[in-house]
Amino acid sequence: MQVEVKCSVSNCEYWAEGNDCVASSILVSIDEHANANLKEEFGLLGGAHKDTAQNSAQTCCHTFKSRKPS
Repeated sequence: MQVEVKCSVSNCEYWAEGNDCVASSILVSIDEHANANLKEEFGLLGGAHKDTAQNSAQTCCHTFKSRKPS
């Protein structure tokens, strides 16, 4: 099954025409972890760690990588 991921952040390295996310994988977390350094806080990346959100406004995408100016 192919999953389609949409994103409207056009200055992201993984943004493509049609508001498509072309990252090979994505990491979405709750806003509480928005400033987490995921290279150090490896527990957030998987395993038994689970969070809950009441709505999409309480989530954030950690996959974002600023696009280099052309």
